[in-house]
Amino acid sequence: MNMPEPHRHGDATGRKAGVVIASTRAAAGIYEDLTGPVIIDWLTEHGFEPFPAMVVPDGAPVGAALRALLSQQPAVIITSGGTGLSPTDATPEQTLPLLDREIPGIMEGIRSAGATKTPMAMLSRGHAGAAGQTFIVNLPGSPKGVMDGLGVLDPILGHLCDQLEGSHGH
Repeated sequence: MNMPEPHRHGDATGRKAGVVIASTRAAAGIYEDLTGPVIIDWLTEHGFEPFPAMVVPDGAPVGAALRALLSQQPAVIITSGGTGLSPTDATPEQTLPLLDREIPGIMEGIRSAGATKTPMAMLSRGHAGAAGQTFIVNLPGSPKGVMDGLGVLDPILGHLCDQLEGSHGH
């Protein structure tokens, strides 16, 4: 007797993903970006097909990179860096105008997860939301902050993508 396949939330297979690293120094080659490879590996392990990470200077280049990726219609774009309080940290300002809908609970979860390890996590000003059917999230620029953020996304990202695509089955 053939049993029907159970409904699975969040199969990411075949979904495209983009990564934008906001770092003026890494973009200039002053130091090596350590967060992009972590995010790319995580996305790949979760069945996404990531584009190569885009390492750009802080500020307007972040917005340009986000718009370029959005034209490719990925399911997910994850940024790292530029979410703090330095004068050049402008990733949130570059992201917010592109969002159709914010998803504040995700950033609350990411800041809360990080704050259990360092109070500095509360200083992150990132956004999370939908730009059409693409989910965009701003993670901090540190490898530990990125890992905390990915840990929060881990159980929800597939279902979130299903919902944005209208295929959540509810």
